[in-house]
Amino acid sequence: MMGPVLAACLLIILSTAWISQANGATCKKDGGVCTCNDQTKNVDCSSKGLTAIPSNIPVDTDRLVLNYNKLRELEPKAFHNLKELTYLNLDTNQLQTLPAGVFDELKNLETLWIQQNQLQALPAGVFDQLVELDELYLSKNQLKSLPPRVFDSLTKLTYLSLGYNELQRLPDGVFDKLTLLEKLYLYNNQLQSLPKGVFDKLTELKTLEMRNNQLRRVPEGAFDYLSNLSLVSLNDNPWDCSCNDILYLSKWIREKKGTVSNIEAAGCEEGGKAVLEITEEEAAEDCVYPNTTTAIPTTIITTLASSNDDDIPELPVPQENFQKFLGYQEPDHLPTQPQCLMSISGYLGLMMSLVLTSAAILYVIHFLKKA
Repeated sequence: MMGPVLAACLLIILSTAWISQANGATCKKDGGVCTCNDQTKNVDCSSKGLTAIPSNIPVDTDRLVLNYNKLRELEPKAFHNLKELTYLNLDTNQLQTLPAGVFDELKNLETLWIQQNQLQALPAGVFDQLVELDELYLSKNQLKSLPPRVFDSLTKLTYLSLGYNELQRLPDGVFDKLTLLEKLYLYNNQLQSLPKGVFDKLTELKTLEMRNNQLRRVPEGAFDYLSNLSLVSLNDNPWDCSCNDILYLSKWIREKKGTVSNIEAAGCEEGGKAVLEITEEEAAEDCVYPNTTTAIPTTIITTLASSNDDDIPELPVPQENFQKFLGYQEPDHLPTQPQCLMSISGYLGLMMSLVLTSAAILYVIHFLKKA
């Protein structure tokens, strides 16, 4: 009777091996692509050409590195089993969006890198559960706007990078909960104005980078609460020094000169004069700046309302735009040669497991009949 027992044990072992093969291994020691360190709980999957997050990442992983891959999207529950993560790096991929709730289980996360992707927007509440987050890197994306209160839960944040995006404005109160923030990077955007009081709660701020935007003025009192500021960049903005709105900024720069680095670099759009040198006589005009919202002018609305259908010209629609309207998308690229080889090796392993499993089943049947 020992024969059937041994065969049954063999069948169980082979079945377990087949399941493991089907799920895919993560670490190199198990035949996977990532490097795992059991002592430090680090998993490094960087620069592997990955188009999906590997399966079976150890649940006790502390640091997960996935930068320099080809990730285009994330599953909504991609990280839900990795509740011990304190560091996650998704830098330099091709992410175009973040699914809602993707970070909801990462309540211990302290550092999150998502810079140098293709994000154009952030889902509302995407960071709401990251209550321990200390550093957030969102630079070098294509963000055109921020959801209201998107950072409200990040009350422990000290470092926020939003440089090299396409932001034209900031929501009211967007930084109000970031009372521990020390470094804020907003450079290389398209900011045209600042909401009143946008920095009022940032009393611990030491570094503020706003160079290379489209700022012409700042609200009265914009920097009054930044008593710990040691570095600020305001250069490469088209500061309008002909309007008396600039006088607040000019006076503030003169007062902070010598205590705040790089503060003197702010220059007027015309004439090349430094903002700090502007006098009341030079900035005598009481300028009114246009509202930079996306509202349609009432004249256009009136014209459209009074027009007959026959008066509206028929505009040709390019074929590619029509396809986008219908939801048409080009098929994904074909697998690369290494990916094909990985797929073939996976199929061979699966077939071998099936052959061995079948042999074990036949072996069990043979002994059962014999018994």
